[in-house]
Amino acid sequence: MKARMIAIMQARWVRLLAAAFIGALVGLAIFELTSAGGRWIFLLTGTVAGVAATAVAQSRSAQLTEVKVTVPQLSELTFLVNNQSRQVAWQLFVETVTRVSVQALDDDEGLIREAMDSLYGLFATTREALKAGRPSAPVPGGQTVEYFAISMLNKELRPFLSRWHPLLTEWEREHPDEPESAWPDGRQCRDHLRRLQADIAAYAEGFGRLAGIRDPQTLITGMTAQPEQPQRPPL
Repeated sequence: MKARMIAIMQARWVRLLAAAFIGALVGLAIFELTSAGGRWIFLLTGTVAGVAATAVAQSRSAQLTEVKVTVPQLSELTFLVNNQSRQVAWQLFVETVTRVSVQALDDDEGLIREAMDSLYGLFATTREALKAGRPSAPVPGGQTVEYFAISMLNKELRPFLSRWHPLLTEWEREHPDEPESAWPDGRQCRDHLRRLQADIAAYAEGFGRLAGIRDPQTLITGMTAQPEQPQRPPL
């Protein structure tokens, strides 16, 4: 960790020295051109202004922040994130916590089919979000948001869906008139689903931290909490 931060600081000093050298050359060129006068002054002024504006914008977007994320499946990971990766993390955070797939499903509540379809939707939208954006710039020794998201897909969602979706689909095809509660593997599937939901919630919290949310756990709890049923007054 210390070595990585030293490498980052050294890279910043190299960039500052290079900028100073280039600035000196530009200053010399301006002096020579101002002696000549005429249209060259305006041309050079516009060029310098454009380059400066671009450099400032790139500097702001490239600012890195170190974020630590702990997920039981992956242990502790250290990320160096910039504005671009924060936007990707926020999009994945919203996609993850607003779906039925992360809401508790007790043995006598809801449908496994509904939760499974929601998981498929989460898989598809996460993959499309990663495909639509540009990959994060590599940073010294740090993980990327894309790595974190792909780990969620391949380590969590894919194994569950590959195992249980064909079994449920086959049972539904052979028993079209039976309720889902009659599925012999239903209880085992629900147990696995609860473990998966806890894992996905951990990933969602990680996305929130990468997005810069101060307390993502509180926000996740508010989004996924089941509404309380009003109690009937005593007769």
